[in-house]
Amino acid sequence: MDPDQAIERGAALLADAGAILIAAGAGIGVDSGLPDFRGTTGFWRAYPPLARLGLAFHDMANPATFDDDPHLAWGFYGHRLALYRATRPHAGFAILRAIAARAPHGAHVFTSNVDGQFQRAGFSGIVECHGSIHYLQCTRPCCHAIWPATAIAPEVDMDACRLVSPLPQCPNCGMLARPNILMFNDGAWLAGRTEAQYERFAEWRAAARRLAVIEIGAGVDIPSVRRMAESQGVPVVRINPREAAVRNGVALEMGALPALTLLAEALGIDKDQI
Repeated sequence: MDPDQAIERGAALLADAGAILIAAGAGIGVDSGLPDFRGTTGFWRAYPPLARLGLAFHDMANPATFDDDPHLAWGFYGHRLALYRATRPHAGFAILRAIAARAPHGAHVFTSNVDGQFQRAGFSGIVECHGSIHYLQCTRPCCHAIWPATAIAPEVDMDACRLVSPLPQCPNCGMLARPNILMFNDGAWLAGRTEAQYERFAEWRAAARRLAVIEIGAGVDIPSVRRMAESQGVPVVRINPREAAVRNGVALEMGALPALTLLAEALGIDKDQI
């Protein structure tokens, strides 16, 4: 199928939908200027101090780092928190909202991203399967509390990727706090907030009719998003510049914003709606 045909086929699937599931991985954020952590090279390009230390993403996204070197761990996550707070979602998010507005049962989002970009773009039904950097928990954890990170403003020395402001603390026990994110080798993640999101998604999915799935920027290394998209039993409109092949659906081998822009044109979505 040539690219023009793929766009037309994808637009037709979305136009006929009664409900839209948006399944999104890290690739959707690239057009907003967020770093792509694909592979060690991409990660080290974003964090040169960690390259000098020989630390890969899985080393930093690990609760053991909060035990071994909390200022380094919070240097990494503090920088990401500030970055995500300052980032505006690109126009593709508005296109997704315009597509969802046409479906009688609206849309729900399933994402592995922890950046909160979908909330900032105005979406409400969201499952964050790996949690959110905008919420904190105790590192122990001493209790099941999960609280917003709004009260902290991390200051990071990016020459060393180390936190120089006070370490966040658990308000219950005073121990070190950490982001409420599912990390590698993580037996301490508190899943309560995400479990509640899954419950709301299940209620929406039970009522949704004529579902269409649009999957964006989800790779195969951590396949959570692809598994959710493919488990729905309907064709998938898959947008990804690499490894986009899909057994049941349409593959658009391009970035998020270019693909969504072409889909909007094919659907006749007016620019005033975006």
